[in-house]
Amino acid sequence: MARVTGPVVVITAYENDAPHGTTVSSLASLSLNPAMISVALDNASSLLGIVRRTKTFGVNILAVDQYDCAARFAGPRQHRFTGTEWEVCGGLPRLTGTSAWLECAIARDFTAGDHTLILGDVAVCSIGENAPLAYSQRNYGALGILPSSRAISL
Repeated sequence: MARVTGPVVVITAYENDAPHGTTVSSLASLSLNPAMISVALDNASSLLGIVRRTKTFGVNILAVDQYDCAARFAGPRQHRFTGTEWEVCGGLPRLTGTSAWLECAIARDFTAGDHTLILGDVAVCSIGENAPLAYSQRNYGALGILPSSRAISL
């Protein structure tokens, strides 16, 4: 699965006047009508319990220049928001400068192996100006867009 290129996302929640978040690379678009996404959280993650209790979560699709933020939110919990610019938006921690932002409510969740798949109803979506950060083969990067003459139409 290291060969599969995916988006780099920080899932966030807010509980007891404190922000919580973790890096994931398991975001997928699920439905357009209604707007739904899916993410997977490790069953051992403390964030999973918070998301289940609050029934909401934020999806911060990191921008290409936020690879340090991706690494920080994958590291020790107590240092994740240190040095990170963020604000409360819709009751959820929203990181500044992201490629996109989603506010979601849990539609359904179920255990799948050592992770829990969360289906989220998208309540709010906003797009930033920065290209998204990608992750592949244990490296961060950006996708190059093919010139239109080389793009394949299916």
